[in-house]
Amino acid sequence: MSEKSYLLAIDHGTQSVRALLFDLQGTLLGKGRVELQAYVSPQPGWAEQDPEYYWQSLAEACQRLWKQVAIDKRQIKGVALTTQRGTVINVDAQGLPLRPAIVWLDQRTAEVRGRIKGPWGWLFRLIGAETTVNYFRAQAEVNWIAQQQPQIWARTHKVLLLSGFLTQRLTGQYVDSVASCVAYLPFDYKRLKWAAPHDWKWQAMPLRREQLPELRKPGERLGKISAEASRLTGIPKDLPLIAAGADKACEVLGAGGVAPGTACLSYGTTATINTTHRPYRETIPLIPPYPSAIPSHYNSEVMIYRGFWMVSWFKKEFGLSETQRAEKLGIEPEVLFDELVNTVPVGSMGLMLQPYWSPGIREPGLEAKGAIIGFGDVHTRAHIYRAILEGLAYALREGKERIEKRSKVRVSRLLVSGGGSQSDAAMQLTADIFGLPAERPHTFETAGLGAAIDCAVGLGLHPDFSVAMAAMTRVGKVFLPQPEAQHTYERLYREVYLRMYKQLRPLYRSIRTITGYPADG
Repeated sequence: MSEKSYLLAIDHGTQSVRALLFDLQGTLLGKGRVELQAYVSPQPGWAEQDPEYYWQSLAEACQRLWKQVAIDKRQIKGVALTTQRGTVINVDAQGLPLRPAIVWLDQRTAEVRGRIKGPWGWLFRLIGAETTVNYFRAQAEVNWIAQQQPQIWARTHKVLLLSGFLTQRLTGQYVDSVASCVAYLPFDYKRLKWAAPHDWKWQAMPLRREQLPELRKPGERLGKISAEASRLTGIPKDLPLIAAGADKACEVLGAGGVAPGTACLSYGTTATINTTHRPYRETIPLIPPYPSAIPSHYNSEVMIYRGFWMVSWFKKEFGLSETQRAEKLGIEPEVLFDELVNTVPVGSMGLMLQPYWSPGIREPGLEAKGAIIGFGDVHTRAHIYRAILEGLAYALREGKERIEKRSKVRVSRLLVSGGGSQSDAAMQLTADIFGLPAERPHTFETAGLGAAIDCAVGLGLHPDFSVAMAAMTRVGKVFLPQPEAQHTYERLYREVYLRMYKQLRPLYRSIRTITGYPADG
């Protein structure tokens, strides 16, 4: 009998870090999980975290995994890492953090000083893109640090994303995956590499090329586990670390959602809808598609910035009784929250939610806010909870239609992953709102599984991505649209939801003018 081969995937998210052991059939054999404090806020709107806390939590997750599984570690053939996107860490020449990581949820902005010069500046003024470019400059964390903490910037040896920081801790090398580069950095999304010397992004921020790590494609080797990393984590020394991708890219791959006409929804802290394709294609002008966890491919993504964060907010503010009762009963709280949703009819008795809790640069614009309309004396917290889930599904359906319009490819298959996918009620109303079967993958850990697929292909344990996905991904449960619910949702979506933003936008602008919130980027 041939020796079993295993793959270690580390998924370092916003809410937790998980060390996951998979076999070559995509079966999850063990999990070590450590809950994370997502961030601290030294000032309103700031979101920071100690990079050493991230590293220590990763090591602890691995040690918890080893206590759970009884295997010969020599059967583990490789490691892959996937992380939250856009979290930036400055390190000195010894690789030590110079300040707390600026987490992707951070809302501070830099001053935009002067215009982009030369041909790029003329082009941006000609096509009316200066607002978008200035948004990029304001959001770039390195600009804020250079302006507000010049002494930190002067000592900065490397600027790393969380993926690059943890890779350096695991291997001792300043290297990262191309598919992890989703941030306000001088990255050329079209060519999938750091921007060329003449690119406008070098004007837009004070970075030098040597301050950034080397990049590898998904499936390529980043390095080997160092002796020190092995001592702290228990991962075997010299085990190869294989490039994977950011968490959303790996979720798409781990769900098996890379074929044309297949959309992958992620009900995570940020809710997203992604399709995968080879040509570079901007769904929204000047907003690039992100690198896929498959080399030389892209994910066209529409994002609801604080998507399922709203669900967490509701549970924290209004769901204490369900949380406490679930603990007493020894069941997952989602079971009781599903019961709460199911006490409310389709359409939440006219309560409609627009989920723009944190606006973006375009569609919605900077002035957008969240809104709930249609209140009456019949509405309870259960109606609000269902309206949140419905509002997210409406917004992601709108994203699907935008992607279809741009790509000329109709979405005919829907895969749903992320924490919210564990709710049967959320899955059912998603099927009803999209008018498509909503398929839940066989494992909840789709981001980790996507990283494991990159690892398997990179090590030659599966010959290519199509074979690896066929072997390691499969559907767990399918939720079919219910015709009567689908009809109701179709009318609410077409006649109400699609008109809400246009109708409310002038009011959002007035609110912003009067109160100054949200602030200019």
